[in-house]
Amino acid sequence: MSFATDLYHAHYIQECPVPASASTKAKRAPAQGEHSAREKVFATARDLFYREGFRAVGVDTVVAASGVAKTTLYRWFPTKDDLVLAVLDSRDEEFWAQWEATAERHMGHPREELLGQIKWISRYIGGEASRGCAFLNAAAEFPDPAHAVRDKVARNKQKLRRRLLALCMAAGAEDAALLADQLVLMIDGAFAGSEALGKNGPAKALQRAAQAAMDAALPHKQ
Repeated sequence: MSFATDLYHAHYIQECPVPASASTKAKRAPAQGEHSAREKVFATARDLFYREGFRAVGVDTVVAASGVAKTTLYRWFPTKDDLVLAVLDSRDEEFWAQWEATAERHMGHPREELLGQIKWISRYIGGEASRGCAFLNAAAEFPDPAHAVRDKVARNKQKLRRRLLALCMAAGAEDAALLADQLVLMIDGAFAGSEALGKNGPAKALQRAAQAAMDAALPHKQ
């Protein structure tokens, strides 16, 4: 087994979600009514933040839309920033769950997995409900690099580059770092472009552009 393949498998194992241990879970499980109220607040905020913006949506708007008392919201999320961070955690988990599902389907075939990952991201960007990348949106709305939100953004994007780099190396790219960076730029550019120029603009070329970059950088199949 080659070094690149070892790295590919190492990244796959290290990045797979690990269930929280008992010590990291809440000390008291919420009652059914409390859990329902929390989920209602969270789902409402998650939707509104994505559709209308983190800064544009205030706590009062979330409370009014969810029908849950403000005291209940603050019981679970003491500040609006806590709610924003929880929403970003949820978006991150959702993204990587889809990534892992795609990785499972192409296990041992990094070239095919690269294209598979690009395909589902392209479909997501072109979807009717898509409003770009939640992490790029958050970065634009929270300009302070020391803010906790920016740390969430950086972690998501750094992980994306690591996973792409591992796949590019395993697929045999001569300059794996360059190809990984090209793919990161294409993905983020498609997310941003879909908002600026519409879903039928340059964003729809993501899959073809990525395929062209891969064809140029990866060894030809025998």
